[in-house]
Amino acid sequence: MTGPDDLPLTSPDSERLDLLIRLLKLCSLINVPMNEGVCNPSGLSQTELKVVMALSGEGELAGHELMRILGAPAMSVSRAIAALRTNGLVEDSNDPDNRRRRPVRLSAAGEAFYAAAMPDIAAVADALLGSLTARQRRELARIADEVIAAMVNWGTHRTDD
Repeated sequence: MTGPDDLPLTSPDSERLDLLIRLLKLCSLINVPMNEGVCNPSGLSQTELKVVMALSGEGELAGHELMRILGAPAMSVSRAIAALRTNGLVEDSNDPDNRRRRPVRLSAAGEAFYAAAMPDIAAVADALLGSLTARQRRELARIADEVIAAMVNWGTHRTDD
């Protein structure tokens, strides 16, 4: 495994490409401990867990909003919502300002489920991030926030040639 000091000493473009590849690898590999540590014990799929986590953090959301937040296809989000609804973890809500918007929110059972899953989520966080110092965790959070902001703004600054 390579470390941050192993970045090639070439052009800034090469460094950015290498960092992007590392980020893609990180995003892929994090699925294993989340699956084994949280999804499998809880009986939820990864997409279902991500929907629960998004609703817990953001409040009620419509399917298209969940698609954007999760970066998941419409069918995956729709199936996850349907499964969570069947299991009583989410419930439909209404948007008084937009009758066409169909948000869902965590039900009381969904909130209880998420609270019960927190120790497993915390165990994964500790296993993956526990060796970092507090300063390193703050720096990682700051950098992650910057990258997330760039992802959210992806379409706004692109120019098609």
